[in-house]
Amino acid sequence: MRTGRAPRRRPARGRALLLTAVAAAGALTLTACEDGAKSSGSGGNYVTGPSGISTVAKGERVDAPKLDGETVDGKTLDTTELKGKIVVLNVWGSWCPPCRAEAPSFAKVSQELADAGKPVAFVGINTRDTSKQNAAAFEADFKITYPSLYDPSGKLLLRFPAGNLNPNAIPSTIVLDKEGKIAARTLAPLGEQQLRSMIDPLLAEQ
Repeated sequence: MRTGRAPRRRPARGRALLLTAVAAAGALTLTACEDGAKSSGSGGNYVTGPSGISTVAKGERVDAPKLDGETVDGKTLDTTELKGKIVVLNVWGSWCPPCRAEAPSFAKVSQELADAGKPVAFVGINTRDTSKQNAAAFEADFKITYPSLYDPSGKLLLRFPAGNLNPNAIPSTIVLDKEGKIAARTLAPLGEQQLRSMIDPLLAEQ
């Protein structure tokens, strides 16, 4: 009887291990694009609302790092030269489905704010794309008119101060106030209304 039971138990354990491995692989696939490492760090003086958008009170914000380098279209950009404007930083990759889902909202809001003469600058940070051609095709497909820094290895993202609002997912969006300080962040794709909810309060600040 013992020898007859053993073969039946081993396949059951094997199937359980296989299912566990498949589930783990699926989770890794999701975190590579949609969720990323959703740890918000420690010691940050910020509040995260039900929408997943974290905000920082004006007197508690920290300086954003200098982000500079070559853009997808071959020009150069330095975000420290944008002080005096609200800066919307969007981390994206052409290979990322949530990035594609939010791109129309970014294209629309950025154009509407520009047409209205609002002091808002949009800057993309393109990461993990192996060629500028893929990134440029993405921008053309979604009519993205603002520049994107080309950061295939993610080095620019490592410049953000630890323990605060880091862009540690793809997509991520960080909004800087007019003094170049980190005011808001989300680690999820944004619709038009959510994006405006990160920008409008900063436009109203004195």
